[in-house]
Amino acid sequence: MILLAFETSCDETSVAVVRDGSVSSSLVSSQIQLHAEYGGVVPELAAREHLRNLMPVARAALREAEIHPDQLDAVAATRGPGLPSALMVGFGAAQSLAFVLGKPFLGIHHHEAHLYSPWTTGQPLRCDFDAFEPNLSLIVSGGHTLLVHVPAPLHHRVVGSTLDDAAGECFDKIGKLMGLPYPAGPEIDRLAESGDAAAFDFPRPMLREPNGDFSFSGLKTSVRYFLRDHPSLLDEPRAVQNLCASVQAAIVEVLVTKTVQTARRLGVRCVTASGGVTCNRSLRQSLATACTRNRLACRLALPDLCTDNAAMVGLLASQRLLRRAPATSFSDEILPAWTLNDTCLVA
Repeated sequence: MILLAFETSCDETSVAVVRDGSVSSSLVSSQIQLHAEYGGVVPELAAREHLRNLMPVARAALREAEIHPDQLDAVAATRGPGLPSALMVGFGAAQSLAFVLGKPFLGIHHHEAHLYSPWTTGQPLRCDFDAFEPNLSLIVSGGHTLLVHVPAPLHHRVVGSTLDDAAGECFDKIGKLMGLPYPAGPEIDRLAESGDAAAFDFPRPMLREPNGDFSFSGLKTSVRYFLRDHPSLLDEPRAVQNLCASVQAAIVEVLVTKTVQTARRLGVRCVTASGGVTCNRSLRQSLATACTRNRLACRLALPDLCTDNAAMVGLLASQRLLRRAPATSFSDEILPAWTLNDTCLVA
């Protein structure tokens, strides 16, 4: 089976070809430089860039995989959640292509694609459900922070989420307060490496609450007031490094502690993590260490699969087709606020 997948949920245009369950090509056109001067993603600009880039990226992905459109057996695209104007570009293009070719079309949930990306390994990349074991999955990105119980492939249930700001959003907003370039998360990660995480004491919201929910708005507010009262710190390179390390330590401790606590409460023996913030080196190391200490297996999505990409969309679409999941109708529309629980498919 040969499948073409599109991903345009936010600010990255990505197209991938999946052949017999393996990724033959996966290309991403990033818009980071375009949105950097605005300090965040501008939806109208993102949609315009998707319109400009989607077809060239798709042609390049097909060419790299040595596939002609007539050879495709199915087409998939991210249906939601995401920016409506951005989602419409990839979803509409994929839907139209599938209709013209007379092939099945699948609208894929963006977070569900992240959810199963930790099971993708090898060269070429392949989703290895043969190695699957029941797990608790942390999905952490700029827009969402979720804990998901996954007892079986394509059978999942959200058991925790953020009540306000997501972890990645907290990184970016605090970075903006500090005057760091967008996106601030990678820059905080870089500066924190040389900083002292114990230099400043910031709150760990909901750390001891007996549930899987998160809250990061209080941490962001605490840093805002701290900078208001200590404005000169931003003029001292060492102080900036310490501030980044202290903020990162607070976010990472909450993510790791809540994840491990919830895994133990549910009785699962495996933890996975995915999403853009999972590229953070401190989070990867801290979560792996905490899992080892608590005798939990730990699977982290490959860094290239943590950020938005069509490879994870195509691999999930292939798995759903193998399990005879229903196709998406050609009359269906995008779902910008699609909830992850609605995608559960018992194998």
